[in-house]
Amino acid sequence: MTAAGHTESMDAPDPCAGPTGTTRPHSGPREPTRPYTGPRESTRPCAAQTGTALPRTGPTGAPRPYTGPIETADWHTGGEPFRIVPVSPSAVTGPGLTVAERRTAAVADAEAQWTRALLCGEPRGHADMYGAFLVPPDDAGAHLGALFWHTDGFSTACGHGTIALGAWAVATGRVPAPADGTTDVVIDVPSGRVTASVRTAGGRVADVTFVNVPGHVHARGVEVETSYGTLTVDIAFGGAMYAVLPVAALGTGPRVRPGDVTALIAAGREIRDALNAADAAQHPDDPRLSGVYGTVFTEEAGSPVERPDGTRQLRHRNVTVFADGQVDRSPCGSGTAARVALLAGSGELRLGDELRHESVVGSVFRARIERLTTVRGRPAVVPAVTGTAYATGTGCFTVDPDDTLVPGFVLR
Repeated sequence: MTAAGHTESMDAPDPCAGPTGTTRPHSGPREPTRPYTGPRESTRPCAAQTGTALPRTGPTGAPRPYTGPIETADWHTGGEPFRIVPVSPSAVTGPGLTVAERRTAAVADAEAQWTRALLCGEPRGHADMYGAFLVPPDDAGAHLGALFWHTDGFSTACGHGTIALGAWAVATGRVPAPADGTTDVVIDVPSGRVTASVRTAGGRVADVTFVNVPGHVHARGVEVETSYGTLTVDIAFGGAMYAVLPVAALGTGPRVRPGDVTALIAAGREIRDALNAADAAQHPDDPRLSGVYGTVFTEEAGSPVERPDGTRQLRHRNVTVFADGQVDRSPCGSGTAARVALLAGSGELRLGDELRHESVVGSVFRARIERLTTVRGRPAVVPAVTGTAYATGTGCFTVDPDDTLVPGFVLR
């Protein structure tokens, strides 16, 4: 236990160490050469400040949680940021709790909320920041546990984060993997146990497929009154509850494109808030998973492609507005899982078919039905979603004892 009240992980990997100790090539996927962009040093960035205890009071003398050096490893999945905190607040790392219970503890704990706000808000983050505290798994059947967070709180699931965690665990050596092959990284999250199957090639992570918790259609044809008139949405669970509708339902204005994101944020918030005010998304098993988490606006990105084996590829594009107006830069992993449940339920996506799901910035996830199942007697699917993630940097975040803008602020 450190002076910060954080549980020290003895095997936490050096966040600045390159994947498996290799040097990144000087060439990128689209251009023949590019400047070297690997880590400039291999020492732990917070090492020099370890044990430096900052005051527990601010300039006005008001008490505040300890905010000593916090190490992070930053990644992105399809453009969506993911900030990993290997050494997490003590309230969420103690023994005897499931990851779902740790989420409840995090919501109620001042230090966990402080740390989340510090790492999400400006000037250390931004309105669309996302990340996770690493926590112990429910049992020895998983490699690690994760509490996902964003500027609005703690979420129950995160597909892009699961992909990033799988890639990080293999790239840093936390979970051993062959130079060529597939390694399963098992992760306990608040919505259940998920598996990130990490494919390596030539000693590097090639892609990650996460097998999600079962997804199901919660309701179809739900009417909601908005400033666009009466809209009809479908609600599905993919680790969290999502309202899904064609973007064309908004009329001739917004489409799934970067220039329309502001309008889509406003519409997504309006739809989510109206549905939640009506208690339209109550989870059948766990009330902690109830409530619409995000709104998914969809459109076709091309005609279905018939494949030689008789299966087909659906081509869709989406933008997901989640939490309090955050926009997922990736195609949204749990939102994609909810979309798989809806398409499977309507018969549009069959076993063997693939959904090519494109984001508002052009990144792509590929999704399929891993297997069919049931949830409380209702049809459900176990979806598999494939994408990849890349390291973007490491951090050692601190707070000056005289800083008055803590834990930070959010502007949109």
